[in-house]
Amino acid sequence: MQETTQTAHALGALVEALRVANVFVRADDYDADARIEFATDNSRLSRAATLFVCKGASFKREYLLQAIETGAVAYVSEIDYGVDIPCIIVSDIRRTLGCLADMAYDHPSGKVGVCAFTGTKGKTTSAYYLKGVLDAHARLAGCHTSALFSSVEFDDGVESGISKLTTPESFELERRLSNAVVSGCEHVIMEASSQALKYERTYGVDFAVGAFTNIGEDHISPIEHPTFEDYFASKLKIFKQSRAAVVNLDMDHVDKVLEAAHVCERVVTYSLSNSDANVYATNLVHGPRGIVASVVTPRFSRDVLVPTPVKFNISNVLGAIACAEALGIEEEAIVHGFEQVRVPGRMEMYPTESGTIVGVVDFAHNGMSLETMLRDLRENYPDRELAVAFGATGGKGVDRRETMGIAAGKYADRIVITEDDPGPEDARDICQTIAHFVEEQGNHNWQIVVDREEAVRTLVRETTRPAVVIVTGKGCETRMLRKNGPEPCRADGPMLQEALEAFEAGGSL
Repeated sequence: MQETTQTAHALGALVEALRVANVFVRADDYDADARIEFATDNSRLSRAATLFVCKGASFKREYLLQAIETGAVAYVSEIDYGVDIPCIIVSDIRRTLGCLADMAYDHPSGKVGVCAFTGTKGKTTSAYYLKGVLDAHARLAGCHTSALFSSVEFDDGVESGISKLTTPESFELERRLSNAVVSGCEHVIMEASSQALKYERTYGVDFAVGAFTNIGEDHISPIEHPTFEDYFASKLKIFKQSRAAVVNLDMDHVDKVLEAAHVCERVVTYSLSNSDANVYATNLVHGPRGIVASVVTPRFSRDVLVPTPVKFNISNVLGAIACAEALGIEEEAIVHGFEQVRVPGRMEMYPTESGTIVGVVDFAHNGMSLETMLRDLRENYPDRELAVAFGATGGKGVDRRETMGIAAGKYADRIVITEDDPGPEDARDICQTIAHFVEEQGNHNWQIVVDREEAVRTLVRETTRPAVVIVTGKGCETRMLRKNGPEPCRADGPMLQEALEAFEAGGSL
């Protein structure tokens, strides 16, 4: 399958689009009929007849000069760099990127159904669950399976790989959407981060469905969102570009979310317990293959099998079903679409042969996610010890040290605090801060083991009774962010599996 190509436009048409987007300020003398064959914000990709976009606070004039050398015939910027090609000045370079990228790739979101999830937690799991349903639909319809742009990985039908950002930058996002179109995908599932929405990375993208999973305090820092209000407002922007809205009635601040959602043509609600929702569950039964949920939708009432041990994932299932309802997906694809879904690094189960330890790997990396998981596991495994290994990031999200420490201190019986992307900070200092908040909960059964692999071994090795052993934070990631940048590390799953096998080989309790 060949990658998509851009659509050529007259320079005047692109300038007019910037006027419509309300970002155009002025333009030097330029030829409105000049043919633009390619647009980019990457000087290394510039070629003949390119319109180059000068992006970012760290942009350097030399990037523009490099683009000109390789064929750029005009540039767009918030600053006039005084070079020998026409300059188009704009007031908002971020919105400009979205506008021009969407035009360059001929508005691909108008040709494929884009379903976007936002929320503090559950975005990735919800995306994989919806992909399970939409792929079941694709098999029934005999068409291409859906594209996926998640924080873990992407597959647009032409290219696939490990994701660098939860939501790609504008030109990359539009290129992947266009790849999905030429591949014959009927649907694209993606995650829309608060940063992407705040800085209009998705400007120009039409969402067939915009789903809001929940809201909590996260990503609050000087380099992300200065306040909760800014974070919340950024996420609410998803509805301004969505045809249908999907809203979790169980979330905090739901009234404000519903108010924002009513700009959409249709609102579909879901809930674990509220029968006023359009989609809800009436009964949950734990079994050897997972949870069977009795689900009610506007069109049917059926039992749905989900391979998960925890109740909170059923909320993500209901959100995916609500999206499928908004899209008009057939009943059988919804009922059977979850049965084989596996979400990398999200509630992955590693049971031992003896049954002594149930191992769990999850990406939970904030207090809200960790508390929800531990509380749910406590409810589902009341007679087992809960042991957890986790850490918190350095250089950002500093509030997680407090919120995760409190969550672990309240719900875990045994705690190993370790590194998790310490970045520019000292990992032990971060661990000691977390330990302070664990202690504040009256929980003294903790230790610090900075080396993550040794921390996992310690967590398993010191088990003395039937337990649920949980490793959170990194999931399937294989890079640890330290002072000198990313360094290779083992994914949590293989480390836990190896420790469990060693435990089993060493004899029973």
